[in-house]
This record gives sequence, C-alpha cells and structure tokens, in this order.
Amino acid sequence: MNNFIFQNATKVYFGKGCVKEYLACLTKNANTILLAYGGGSIKRNGVYDEITGILKEAGKTIVEFSGIMSNPTYAKVQEGAKLARENHADMILAVGGGSAMDCCKAVSLATRYDGDIWDDFWAQPGVIDFEPLPLGVVVTVAGTGSECNGGAVITNEEKKVKTGRDYPALNPRFALMDPAYTFSVPKKQMASGSFDILSHIMETYFSEPNEDNVSDDIMEALMESVIRNLRIAMENPEDYTARSNLMWDSTMAENRLIKMGKKCDFECHNMEHQLGAYTNCNHGCGLAVIHPVYYRHVYKEGLPKFVRFAENVWGIARDGKTDEELALTGIDALADFIKALGLPTTLKELGVDKAQLKEIADSCGISQGSYKPMTHEEILEIFQECYE
Repeated sequence: MNNFIFQNATKVYFGKGCVKEYLACLTKNANTILLAYGGGSIKRNGVYDEITGILKEAGKTIVEFSGIMSNPTYAKVQEGAKLARENHADMILAVGGGSAMDCCKAVSLATRYDGDIWDDFWAQPGVIDFEPLPLGVVVTVAGTGSECNGGAVITNEEKKVKTGRDYPALNPRFALMDPAYTFSVPKKQMASGSFDILSHIMETYFSEPNEDNVSDDIMEALMESVIRNLRIAMENPEDYTARSNLMWDSTMAENRLIKMGKKCDFECHNMEHQLGAYTNCNHGCGLAVIHPVYYRHVYKEGLPKFVRFAENVWGIARDGKTDEELALTGIDALADFIKALGLPTTLKELGVDKAQLKEIADSCGISQGSYKPMTHEEILEIFQECYE
C-alpha cells in the first residue's frame, strides 16, 4: 500500500433513539444554537419537534436557518453566516442530509472569517489557522457521508462553478445517526442518495494502486452491501437492518478510511458537479447517468480492476469470457442496476439542454487520479453519449 496519514475527529453516536439519549449533553456548552435544515420535511416527519423539544427543555436559544437547497449556494452560506454572527451563535446544529451538512460546514468557517471564503478556500485550497464555529449534525438522509468528514460542496451561481473541498478542521464535532430518521425519505431520493454512496466507493476503487491492498477489499464488501441493502430497502423502506446498513455504508464511503493509499478518481463527480452548477439537477441522478458511459471510456486502461468488479461485486462467472468481455459485463450489470432502481439513464431525462453540453464540458475539472486522464473533448463525447 502507499503511504498515508489517517485522522477523523468526528464522534459518531449511532442507533435507534440516539438523539433523545445524547443531544442534550452534546450541546450543554452552547447557549445559542443555529438550527439548520432544508425544505421542511423534518417538520412533517416529527424530527423537528423532537429536536427543538430537547433543546428548549435544556434552556437553549434556537435561531432557525432553514431553506437550505439540494445544491447549497454560496449566497445561502453567506446568509447563514450573517445569522450566526448577528445572533452570537455558539454552535450550529445541521439536521438533514449532505446539503444541510455541507452548507453548514461552510457557514461555520464563514462565521469566523473576515475575508471571502469562496476565493480563499473553495476557488483554491486554503489553510484554516483558526477555530471555525463548532458544528454538530443529525443525519436524516443516507448518501453523501458528509457527517464524518470536512468536505463541503458549494455552488457559486454567479461563476457557475460547483466544487468541494475537504478540510479536517470542518469535521463535525459529533454526528447523531438514527436509521429510523431515514424511513420517511421518498424512494426516489433514497435511490439517488444510495447511488451517491456507490459512486463514492467506485470513484475510489477504480484508481491506482491495482496491487493487493486493504482499501480495495473493504470497498468490494461495501459495494456489495449497498447493492444488497438498497434492493431490500426499495421493497420495504422501513426495514431497519437495511436502512441502518445503508446509513453506515454512506459514512464508511466518505470518512476517509477507504481512500487511504488510493489515488482516487472522482472524474464523474467533477462532471456531475458542473452539470449541477448549470442545471441544478439531482446529484445522485446525474451520477447514475454518467458512470456507465464514463466507465466504458476508461475500462481498458484499468482492466484488472474492472474484471475484479465484475467477479467480486456482481458475482459474474468468467464462462469463457475474455478480460474485456468480463469487464464490460460488469459495467452492464451496473447499468442494469441503475435501470432497476428507476433512476434516469439519460441527460435528456434530467432536462439538460443539449446546446449547453460543450460549455459544461469545457468547465469540468480534470482528475489526476483517473485510469485514463480526460480531455475536455472526451468529456463532451461522454456527455453527448449520455444525452439520449
């Protein structure tokens, strides 16, 4: 394996009833809490009432920061930072999925920084040499794994750029993860979020080294788990075992552990981020469209790994197939799984304007970890093949 340093500062409280059991003690040193959430689903499913009840009983002042969108914008980050400063918040509590968590990591930084965090920390890597506002999270959607890292994907609407950075200083102090909180997530959102989990794992798996390493072995087990448990949860959304496994799969995919010793690709994420910046499409749905087509472009350069993927993740027997045939059969299995989930398979289904494809392709970042380094011309070819 390659050299690495591993660190994860987030303390996880996982399981049924964990919010009731631990939230009060975890917020005991904060008098004023910025309570952040999205479009209001937590008010319909009872999570909001449970959390605010616990905080009010503990005598906390609650400042609400709501309406965080699925692709959080820099303008929304600035709105949250202004609220936190004006109300002298001692802590942020983000309740929701990756969008709420990502937005609030950026808010925690912006609240205590006088400059422009986009220019200094997102447009380019920066150095955080001060203490961001403490952040805790309550996870209600499995998908991004944002609860156990310092990563935050933010969209700058003015510049039409969607990008992410991972700063260990932005790791949440704690993550409360009750799988029962995910029961009310609509099936389509569960499918797209779970595909994001699978994508995170694949983007790491399909990269060097190809030699035997622990990270690849863990990832094969995780991919099998996502596929198996998502099939069960699609049939029975309140299967606690399946939902708890998906929730922990999500965390394991993005708590940095599986990335140890790996180059990582994430070209599909680069491409989808720019699709999102231009069209505001659903992240998991965009990834579902791109992945099979992208892999048909790069599999020859990473052939041994794609053979392993077919055999070890999808259980495909060789039966006289050449390595290339076996690799392509594995990619076909991935495409069939996407269709079975009811996820979109074309950019046209996502409402993308074909006339924008070149502009979007030209704006995409180029991954240094891909088996086959992309050009903007090849990215455009992939988008065109994805269109219909």
